[in-house]
Order: sequence, then structure tokens, then C-alpha cells
Amino acid sequence: MRIFTNLDELTAAKGEHLGHGAWHTVTQDQVDQFAEATGDHQWIHVDTEKAKAGPFGATIAHGYLTLSLIPFLGKEILRVDGLRMGINYGLGKVRFPSVVPVGSRIRAGVELIDIADRPQGKQASYRWTIEIEGSDKPACVAETIVVYVP
Repeated sequence: MRIFTNLDELTAAKGEHLGHGAWHTVTQDQVDQFAEATGDHQWIHVDTEKAKAGPFGATIAHGYLTLSLIPFLGKEILRVDGLRMGINYGLGKVRFPSVVPVGSRIRAGVELIDIADRPQGKQASYRWTIEIEGSDKPACVAETIVVYVP
């Protein structure tokens, strides 16, 4: 894990790849809970029998589930200390190049692509790549924007 003790240290890392996290298995229980929370019960996500005969041969994670795992996957990669808070400000470009079959292992990698002064602190932009073990194509590539308040 890369630990930044303050925003000046983070600023100095602009343009750097900050590392990768550990592999985590995507479970059907996670997918089912996400379906309940969002109301997205499409059969490709929740009907294991029907999905076996479907285009992917198994149920797959929702794209937005994969995206929403960034905080979980990212906590193993970096931490910024000396803050009162970090606030999700938004997203830039988000793409889902490949599906994530249930049972797959995924991990995140992250690059600090920009950091700029804001009246309340700093605004950082990260590019996250969610990889699928054994796949050439990532599951998700997303730019996230965070405002850090010291």
C-alpha cells in the first residue's frame, strides 16, 4: 500500500501508477445483493440456470457493481493521511470493456492522472483499471474525481 502523509506528497505523485491491489472473487451473493439494492434483476445477473445457456455461459456482475467496488479494491492500494475528509466529486470517462463472470477474480490498479488546487483543498483525478484474472481485457476503466479537504 502506498501511504501519502499529506496532500503535498500526493501532488508529487501526479502522473504515477500507484499500484495494484489483491485479487478478490466476485460472488453470486454480491451480485444478488446488488440486484436487490438497485432493482436490476436482469436474468444475466441473477438467474444462474438461464445464464448457463446465455451468451456468457454463467451469471455476470453488473457493470455498476464492478464500478462500485473501486473504494473496496482501492483501499489496499493507497491512503491519504492528514485529511478531514475526502468527497467523491464525480466521474469522467467510464467504460466496461469486458463482462465479469461470477466466480472471477478481479483487482484494481490506479494512476493519479491529475491533481489541482481547490478552495477547500485539492481535487484529484484517478484512472482505475479493474482487471479480470486471466483476461486480456479489463472489466472496467474509470476516471474518478475526489476532493480532499485537509
